[in-house]
Amino acid sequence: MPTALSVNVNKIALLRNQRHTGMPSVVGLARRVLDAGADGITVHPRPDQRHIRESDVPELSEVVAEYRASGRSEVEFNVEGYPDERFLTLVERVKPHQVTLVPDAPDQATSDHGWDLPGQAEMLAPVVARLKSGGMRVALFADPLPAVMEGAKAVGADRVELYTGPYFDAHLAGQRSDALEPFVAAATLARSLGLGVNAGHDLTLENLGAFCAAIPWLAEVSIGHAITADALDLGFAGAVRAYRGVIHGVQSGRA
Repeated sequence: MPTALSVNVNKIALLRNQRHTGMPSVVGLARRVLDAGADGITVHPRPDQRHIRESDVPELSEVVAEYRASGRSEVEFNVEGYPDERFLTLVERVKPHQVTLVPDAPDQATSDHGWDLPGQAEMLAPVVARLKSGGMRVALFADPLPAVMEGAKAVGADRVELYTGPYFDAHLAGQRSDALEPFVAAATLARSLGLGVNAGHDLTLENLGAFCAAIPWLAEVSIGHAITADALDLGFAGAVRAYRGVIHGVQSGRA
């Protein structure tokens, strides 16, 4: 199966929240990216609601449900967040297809590290079991380390989402092959353990192709900041098509 592109719409919500006009419409642009071929929508509702608000989550869930009902069965809704009771109650009410657990502090600007595993296994295991019992796939935000892959499997996660911030930094510095090595090793181990592999954070049109080529079994990439920035030049439909073009171009070349 081709690597799925899930578009994170947080930055759209951040811009909307600067005024009380409801512009730009998060729901409207979510529809636009899905119409352009995106495979899913990702949100990360933080406690301060500085971008995605809790009220956005059910509305976006309904949008995804509409597309699936119309024949787009591949389209999924992914909700990210720290698993406090507020967050768990929200996702249990909405039941997204995937819940990605991240170890963010409440005031953290953006996700910048994965879970400490096996150190946080005792806390995560019952949360993972609770979500899976509700029919949701569970992914854990993860640094590309062998112990973390093994720890994710041990707590019952279905997937890991590799935190690719360091890959962006190294790629920018011209250290491309060295930057990929730990991610390929971690993804290979995850696959051998039966874990699906997602990736996200600072993936761009410039670095995405090499990452997808190096990990051909990558299930999903979640991209928000870069695709929103590119949309200023290309429009959201154009940006989605450009990112899909990179992914499918790499995979067509492997065929």
